Parts: sequence; C-alpha cells; structure tokens
Amino acid sequence: MTDVHDQQTRSRNMAAVRARDTKPELMIRKALHASGLRYRLNVRNLPGKPDIVLPRHRAVVFVHGCFWHRHECDLFRWPESRTEFWRDKLNANAARDMKTAEALEKAGWRQAVIWECALKGSKKRDFQDTMQRLIAWIRSDEQAITIGGE
Repeated sequence: MTDVHDQQTRSRNMAAVRARDTKPELMIRKALHASGLRYRLNVRNLPGKPDIVLPRHRAVVFVHGCFWHRHECDLFRWPESRTEFWRDKLNANAARDMKTAEALEKAGWRQAVIWECALKGSKKRDFQDTMQRLIAWIRSDEQAITIGGE
C-alpha cells in the first residue's frame, strides 16, 4: 500500500513541475518586453525548443532550473532516494543541453542561459542588473552569455 501511495504522490509532484511559463521565465519575458524587445516562445523547429527566441537578434534565451539542469550551485542537491534514477536523468539532461548548444551554434544562433540561482536563493543577483546584462548581450554581437548566482 505504501509503495502505491508513494508512487502516486511522486507522480502528482512531477506533474506540478512546469516546462514553460515558470515564474523566472515570466519575470524575464516581462522585462524584455518592457525594454522594447520582441520575441517568440518555445520555437519548436529550433534545437532544444528555446524558452525565448529573438529572431531579429538571432538570439535564444534558456531559463534553466538549477536542479533539472544540474547546475553546481547552492540550489542543486543530488536526491538521496532513487539515486541511480536521478543521476541518469539529470546527466541525460546536461548532455542534451550540450548537444542543443552545439546545434544552435552550428545553425548560427547566439545563446543565453539564465540560471534559476541568478533570480532566487541566497546568492541571487540584483534583477535589474541581471536584465541589463542580458539586454546588453542581446543587442551585442557576443556569441554566448551565462548568468548564474553570485
């Protein structure tokens, strides 16, 4: 009985995890729009289906959760239960991120990764400064930028 209940609880918890329209993503989208930048969301024909695509600037923005994308920061901890499952899953996510980055670069797209820890937690950055850095990067010719917590 306990195993079935645990499995049902796990399934409900996993179902609550959003793949798009997360709070950090919405914050970034709102700031980009307020700065006059226009974008498309989750473009399916691009590798990795980026969270935000700015076609005019040939730039994409990924808003990565530190846990799901295995960022080595204060917000990431390896789970203590089902360790083999989680290692395989999170390692596969990280490997897919690398393949996606290579494919986007090969296709001529510039890439930004904003980590969750830049926006929340004990080492979060000032949001306005973070957005100024991102917007300056979008308007520049730099190939890539990664913004994490301090």
